[in-house]
Amino acid sequence: MHLTETENKVDFPLNMWYVAALGKELKDKPLARTLLNHPVVLYRTKEGKVNALEDRCCHRHLPLSMGMVENKGLRCGYHGLLFNDDGKVIEVPGQDQIPPKACVKKYHILEQDAIVWIWFGTEGNEIPIEKPPKYDFHTNPDYVYDGDVYQYKAPYQLIHDNLLDLSHLGYVHLHTIGGDAHTHMNAKLISETRGDTVFIKRYLPNSTPPPTYLAAYPFKGKVDRWQELEFHPSHIRIWTGAVDQGTDSLDDPNRKGFHMRGLHGLTPETTETAHYFWTIATNPENDVEEIKEKVVEQTRFTFDEDKVVVEEQFKNMKKFGAQPTFDIHVDVGPNRARRLLKKLLRASK
Repeated sequence: MHLTETENKVDFPLNMWYVAALGKELKDKPLARTLLNHPVVLYRTKEGKVNALEDRCCHRHLPLSMGMVENKGLRCGYHGLLFNDDGKVIEVPGQDQIPPKACVKKYHILEQDAIVWIWFGTEGNEIPIEKPPKYDFHTNPDYVYDGDVYQYKAPYQLIHDNLLDLSHLGYVHLHTIGGDAHTHMNAKLISETRGDTVFIKRYLPNSTPPPTYLAAYPFKGKVDRWQELEFHPSHIRIWTGAVDQGTDSLDDPNRKGFHMRGLHGLTPETTETAHYFWTIATNPENDVEEIKEKVVEQTRFTFDEDKVVVEEQFKNMKKFGAQPTFDIHVDVGPNRARRLLKKLLRASK
């Protein structure tokens, strides 16, 4: 079914920046991506700036993502119409006159800290009212990072639920970042909502370091672990790590030890599918590139496991329909996030 722009506006919270791509994805060719039900073509201009237009030629509707980037703009791959970066046709091959209505929609887009953000606003808020979120760990010299993009066959809220409930690590990720399931399920949990952000903290003192931690850091034995999460409507920041037991305070924001700082951009594709943009930054003291590759590889394997769980969960939800469920103690964070999204969705209508 074709969704009109009006219908699109009530499906997801608006008046905010969403992740559209990782900066490294945009090279010399256009990239097609559906974001919040909007088919968009993303590309990097010859000057190196990112741009985003409606992914259709206004002549015969071929996706502009099938065209090519040129010095003056994006050329359609069907009849060669040339669109400038504002979405206006500036050349029709073989014809001097350009129809005055020959244009497509331009989206507000900005690359910052190697993340490409796109703005979706309500009527009257088409122009961004704030800058995209900063993420300094992509530029901090103490950290190295990499990341990837997944396409989920599941609603983005289910990915939120998964990331905000790290108790599942002891069961789903036993061979990577998990560890003892009993410790995870009984970890002290602190959760609060401040404005449009949900904060979650979990501490796991006197823990056995999981395989990923041991592969990346020379722990001496037991460790004190932490899991600190910030939920924002369009992305989640997760800071996890550990120090040798008793060597540093878990309340100290400058604590040492092994760090994994994850950025998780969760952007709806449709109401039943989503894009998951993730990066992981870590702080190795020696063998920097080797440790980075280990952490990224282990993180990718972990997220592969999550993807299977979330997609199978959604398949079963569709199979069984509206069956009753109940909450347990680990659902505090996900429930706070869902309430916040509902509030923002009402404000977007």
